Formats: sequence, structure tokens, C-alpha cells
Amino acid sequence: MTVEEALAALRTQEDPARAEGAAAYHKAERVYLGVPNPAINDLATQWRRSLPLDARLSLADALWQSDVHEARVAAAKLLTQARIRPDDNAVWQLICSWVPDFDAWAIADHACTAGGKRIMADLSRLDEVETWTTAEHLWTKRAALVITLPLARLNHPSGPEKEARDRVLAWAASYVPDQRWFIQKAVAWWLRDLTKHDPEAVRTFLDAHGEGMKPFARKEAAKYLPA
Repeated sequence: MTVEEALAALRTQEDPARAEGAAAYHKAERVYLGVPNPAINDLATQWRRSLPLDARLSLADALWQSDVHEARVAAAKLLTQARIRPDDNAVWQLICSWVPDFDAWAIADHACTAGGKRIMADLSRLDEVETWTTAEHLWTKRAALVITLPLARLNHPSGPEKEARDRVLAWAASYVPDQRWFIQKAVAWWLRDLTKHDPEAVRTFLDAHGEGMKPFARKEAAKYLPA
């Protein structure tokens, strides 16, 4: 499948009114087609099932480079898969190459969902993600927490997974002095999700760092803590 064919398939679902609203909401300068997420998901699932890995990588890269909002979402969905055989390194590297392009939460979050699965497949990739934690680029710094959310959602983490979780919590602690809304929101999101699986770790974090968080972030982080 060519990128032109994929874009044409997306355009069959476009909605100008929805596109106008999406452009106003996301506030990032690019083309919006107004295609709803379920339709994007259906197309990406179809392509993912029908294309071999090398073709999917090429299509995902071309869709991303088109800079069409829905095409970038589809690119991420093409690579969102728990197991990728025989080797997922090219997938990981492609996702990482997208991170400097992040400029709004929706596309970034879809790409991080794909990347999170690659991290859970190989925790050594946290070494690369750790370099993002000191980035000046807001969205790169934020991505370090969003892409590692699967670690916060584990019910029964293994020893290495527990160590990885603690490592990311240390990153979150280092983010507390950064008062930018999206950074505070990312810290709160990570802690809120962890609450459902390890509330005591969240209590410990908030006891140590809660006073430094913005009030809205501290409140959201504690949203599901038992009384």
C-alpha cells in the first residue's frame, strides 16, 4: 500500500466540521481531516493485519511525514502491537525518531502508546528514554512519563519491572520543580494510574514531593488514594 492510497482511504471518512473543531482544539498547525478515532483505528488495524513488518514501517514513516493529523495517529496505530517478530528494534527506532516532532498531546499520546509496548518488550530501552528527561523540548520531556505508563499499570510487577517503576518514579520526582502545566499533568497522571496498583508508593511520593506540585496536580495524583 502506498501512502497516497492510505491518505485517500482516510479522506473517505473526512468531516470538514469535525476537522475545524479539531484544529481549534489541538492548536497545532497541520492539516486536519476530521476523521473520528474509531475509523482511523479500523483502517490501521486492517493495514496492520495485511502488511508485512517492513511495509508497515515504510507506510508508518510516510504517514508521519505527511504531517496530516489523522495520518500521524494512523502511523502510531500501525505500530501499536504487543509482540513484533522477528525483531522490533526498527519499530522502536522509528517511534523514537518521531519524538522531537511532538507538539500536541493527542498525536504524542498515540505514539507513546506504541512506544510503551516496545519498552515492556525490552526494559533496557529505558536508558534511551532517560535522556529525554532533561530535554528542553516540553513534549520530549513529557513523553518520558507518558511512554512508561504501562509500568504504572502492572498488577504484579516482576523484579526488573519493579526496579523500572522505581526508576520512573525518580524521574517524576525530578520533574516536580518544573511548573509547566503539561509536565505537572504528566506527573499526576503517572501517580494516579499507579494508585490503582501501588497506593503506598504514591503516598510515599506525595509525602516527599507533594508540596512542590501544583495544587491541581497534587489533587489529581491523590484522586484514587484510599481515605
